[in-house]
Amino acid sequence: MKIDVLTLFPGMFAGPLDESIVQRARQAGLVEIRIHNLRDFTHDRHKTVDDRPFGGGPGMLLKPEPLFEAIEHLAGEDTRVILLAPAGRTFCQATARHLAQEPHLLLVCASYEGIDERVCQALIDDEISIGDYVLTSGALPAMVVIDAVTRLIPGALGDENSAGNESFSEGLLEYPQYTRPAEYRGMRVPDVLLSGHHAEIEKWRREQSRQRTLRRRPDLLDRAADAVDLKLPTGES
Repeated sequence: MKIDVLTLFPGMFAGPLDESIVQRARQAGLVEIRIHNLRDFTHDRHKTVDDRPFGGGPGMLLKPEPLFEAIEHLAGEDTRVILLAPAGRTFCQATARHLAQEPHLLLVCASYEGIDERVCQALIDDEISIGDYVLTSGALPAMVVIDAVTRLIPGALGDENSAGNESFSEGLLEYPQYTRPAEYRGMRVPDVLLSGHHAEIEKWRREQSRQRTLRRRPDLLDRAADAVDLKLPTGES
């Protein structure tokens, strides 16, 4: 898999992409990640990438010329071009799984007040936000997307079952986990996990996942219920 990132802040990517699972996946040749500076696609001596918005208003917008040139240079026929911006659809695990199937991603990091809309109309395949808040640029969201997608590439994780058991993998938060010692400072691991009874352990874990999701993220249960309702044939309930 190939991932290209177009940003005004390439230096921000040095640390996060050189550690842990992303680093190992890169070293193993599972993913190729390249970072590009948008200013390299300008032609004036000041390397200008922004200008004031038509109609007035605060802030600056990224100009269309360098974005068009950069995206057209980096994207191919099999590239999915994604803009990281607050107005995009919210990133989730299902989106990460979908993107992990793509051969080539081009992540475009918005900055300032955003980008010229003509770039979105002509070149952007999808717009993604990592949450309902505003960041300085799309650099941090791009790192989040890269990390979430990379760990889903076959071979990236040491245990191929790990991704399937994590939070959100089945629409629920992950169940509580424990390790040795079995008792610490008066706090004991639930007896069922020490029983060796795998069916009971699985039952306990699923119920704990449901209860944790109900307490912390009831919206996830609502979505799961809606999905089931949509699958029911007409007249069934």
